[in-house]
Amino acid sequence: MSTQSVTMTMEGSRPEPRRRPKLVASGVMGMLMFTFTETMLFAGLISAHAIVRARFSGQMWPPFGQPRLPVQQTAFNTGALLVSGIALVLAHLAYRKRARQALGPLAIAVLLGLFFVVFQGVEWAALLAQGLTIQSSSYGSFFYLIVGLHAMHAVAAILCLTWAWFRLRRGTLTPSQFGTVQVFWYFVVLIWPIIYLKVYLS
Repeated sequence: MSTQSVTMTMEGSRPEPRRRPKLVASGVMGMLMFTFTETMLFAGLISAHAIVRARFSGQMWPPFGQPRLPVQQTAFNTGALLVSGIALVLAHLAYRKRARQALGPLAIAVLLGLFFVVFQGVEWAALLAQGLTIQSSSYGSFFYLIVGLHAMHAVAAILCLTWAWFRLRRGTLTPSQFGTVQVFWYFVVLIWPIIYLKVYLS
């Protein structure tokens, strides 16, 4: 037997290397990296807000002539957002058992998210009418920058949840896709109480 044939026989008998299953899906990992960088962005903005706020130590805050933020109303809106996160957890648990059972909880999460965004829009309209604008003071600038940036993320995440709902209804939503969307919405939900505490209550 020639050396070439022996080599081919040995190569042919080699077992195929096993591919280890991924611990985290690529989409989920990508979204985790994205939300981590966005968390750092919000941390920087909130820290800058705290520094500016410290400069007014012993002085009136909000500055004279600027309206106070609607703390109580926004607390209710915060509760709605947190409940939407709980609804998404229930959707995840239902999806693991039987995919279509997640349609209801996922729809609730979307509707509560929409309620949050619309309520924030109403709040903005009221504050603008009272004279709080992005140019009226550093108080207004930080408010609209931080809360507005969160609103942009919330709208994008709601669109992702809606996309996931339609794919789930058609039976084409994969676990990786659902997991990726969940990470995005959990980020939106969990970062908001920190914003509420630092911007509204400080």
